[in-house]
Amino acid sequence: MDHLLGEVRAAGGVARVASLRARGHSRRTIENAVSSRALTRPRNGWVAMPGADPLLVAAARAGVVLTCHTQARRLGLWVLEERPVHVAAPPHRHVGEVKRDTHVHWARPLVPRHPDALVDPIENVLVIAAACLPREEALTIWEAALRLELVERWSFERMPLPSSARDVLAECSSHSDSGLETLIPVRLRFLRLPIRQQVWLAGHPVDFLIGDRLVLQIDGGHHVGAQRRSDIAHDARLTLMGFHVIRIDYVQVVTRWPEVHDVIVRAIAQGLHRAA
Repeated sequence: MDHLLGEVRAAGGVARVASLRARGHSRRTIENAVSSRALTRPRNGWVAMPGADPLLVAAARAGVVLTCHTQARRLGLWVLEERPVHVAAPPHRHVGEVKRDTHVHWARPLVPRHPDALVDPIENVLVIAAACLPREEALTIWEAALRLELVERWSFERMPLPSSARDVLAECSSHSDSGLETLIPVRLRFLRLPIRQQVWLAGHPVDFLIGDRLVLQIDGGHHVGAQRRSDIAHDARLTLMGFHVIRIDYVQVVTRWPEVHDVIVRAIAQGLHRAA
């Protein structure tokens, strides 16, 4: 039985019985594990370890896969806000019971799903996110996936992407180091000004250079202590060189954007983005 439990654990804590049987585990061994409560049975044809990821157990019970922002969050991608669980199933397939606020995507998958899968392949996650989520939120997820090399851009470009996914892919930048940096160009596009990322000025890269002289810096949680002192010194050097620096943080971008917007547009109105 220990070998069986090790196989289920290696599968993420939830496994399909047919696959366990194919790997040599007898029906009796599996039934004994369920009878002794070493395993549970979320649904006929599936077993799970006690304490397994509730999302995976629920997916097995319903006959769906986790996808869109739900799977993106599980992969550690930058998700802008909390939403109800999103799952996917092939069109016209009957699924088991899901929670009332669960959103089911009935889309035909771009990448075929294995019968053992309880999570969508990353390509499907991104394609569904592009069609489902607001553009800026989808873009943050896509850029994070590309940045972490969960998917290769050249490979993705060769697939028959729907127009919504192809549009997001075309907009993806390789310069953003975080989800926050992904949002800024999208939100400032209306200015119709050059917005360059990771430009080296005075010996250090700046997050954004708007026009010729307006610098926008985004502070993360690590901008404290020695890092903070270095940032202040760099800001001073930029000021002496004729640049104007606006420094903002995570909370301002995510929850107080109108305030940031007002500061930036007023700086533009004063011509602070122009070279002297």
